[in-house]
Amino acid sequence: MRTLAVAALQTAPVPYDPEATWQRFAHQVRTTRSLFPHVQLVVVPELLLAAEGPLLGPAPEGWMERTAEPVPGPTTDRVCALARETGLWLVPGSVYERGDDGLVYNTAVAVSPEGGIAARYRKVFPWQPYERTTPGREFTVFDIPGTGRIGLAVCYDGSFPETVRQLAWLGAEVIVQPTLTTTRDREMELVCARANAWTNQVYVVNVNAADPAGVGASAVVDPEGVVRQQAGGGEEVLVDVLDLDTVSRVRTYGSAGINRPWAQLARHGADISLPMYGGAFRTPSWFEEGGSDDRAGAPPARP
Repeated sequence: MRTLAVAALQTAPVPYDPEATWQRFAHQVRTTRSLFPHVQLVVVPELLLAAEGPLLGPAPEGWMERTAEPVPGPTTDRVCALARETGLWLVPGSVYERGDDGLVYNTAVAVSPEGGIAARYRKVFPWQPYERTTPGREFTVFDIPGTGRIGLAVCYDGSFPETVRQLAWLGAEVIVQPTLTTTRDREMELVCARANAWTNQVYVVNVNAADPAGVGASAVVDPEGVVRQQAGGGEEVLVDVLDLDTVSRVRTYGSAGINRPWAQLARHGADISLPMYGGAFRTPSWFEEGGSDDRAGAPPARP
């Protein structure tokens, strides 16, 4: 059995105080490690360490520009040290990254227990016209050795079906999606999380900020689109152990034992004209046709 024990911390920053927010975050990570020693991966909301404030609150002028840092940089160096100290995989939400091109990106990182940056993902779909960061250009996955492959998405990315489809195509079995949603469309984000999980047969771990920074309702969704856990509006932690062999089972025998979209795409996708993408579907490298049933076919345990 391949399992991934996850702690999704639905929490909030100290508004516009990055140092106090860092101290709070580090304490919460250490406490999670102490309370739940089986946990392997800790995830927190989008832009937590940037210490963003409430949507309608007064904000210091130029906050995004003032807090943007290179990656790696001072903040990610601290995250790396905390990962080494605790022995945890950390996805510390996202940060404002100052790129080599001088532009600012909304960037999620994944840090290994050895203290290395295993992945960096620049949010492809900023919440426009409200969010002012520069869009990223590619999707990112990383491997937890001996466990499985994880895809990174950030908040509004989940509203675009291309995001999770591409991550699943790259072999992701779990989508980690830090979020900062302060508005009432949170209900539709949860609909998207379930749809993304079901249509791509992946887990989705969507962790939103707690009140008053966000409206909460963090969720863990399984590869058949079933909500395993959902938070309320305040601070809380969702601890779950994800059975990644479930992804293999669902892709082999179908969602609800019926639906096998990857097998169907592998058979017929190349014949479908997709002019909006300038081409056609390409079967992912992890896919292997199997069994005598014409509908059969599933990926191996890992890409």
